[in-house]
Amino acid sequence: MSNVVGYARVSRHDQDPAAQEAELRAAGAVRVFVDQGESSRVRDRPQWLACLDYLRAGDTLLVRRLDRIAGSEKMAIETINELHERGVNIKSLTEPDIDTTTPMGRALFGIVAVFAQLRVDTIRDSTRRGLAHARAQGRVGGRPSVMTPERTAAAARMHEQGQSIAHIARVLGVGASSVSRALAKAEETTTV
Repeated sequence: MSNVVGYARVSRHDQDPAAQEAELRAAGAVRVFVDQGESSRVRDRPQWLACLDYLRAGDTLLVRRLDRIAGSEKMAIETINELHERGVNIKSLTEPDIDTTTPMGRALFGIVAVFAQLRVDTIRDSTRRGLAHARAQGRVGGRPSVMTPERTAAAARMHEQGQSIAHIARVLGVGASSVSRALAKAEETTTV
């Protein structure tokens, strides 16, 4: 027997999820899981995990809005795909296009998923092309190193005197990994 299972979430502890819970029950949810004071960008919310554990193939997950379960478009699509693979439908009370219990809802979700993936791929491709263009012009991405030429020279002197990387980092006020990278890079340039 399939169930309609509700999930409600509010971001802050001082918010009351009762209205969401009442809407979900009025729409047929036999059980409602509620997270209070939890961000939708966090996947491991306690009641969300309990809800996922409770859902069975054939069940329908009912939410007020899709943003209750996922904090980003990508996360929403991944979640809906995971639920779909488990045989769980999803329905939103305020977004009528999100209803995988109907053939039209499944088709629309498929179209949305394709366009979302296209958007991700386009952003990735544009980023790659931009980085390649910057490299071709002699620019390297990323933030500048905290290891200025002066700090690198001081680090090299201290290292030659037998000081540890951790000690050098403390003296220079930088991270040990920054010192290690700068010394390795300096050594590469002197051996070439």
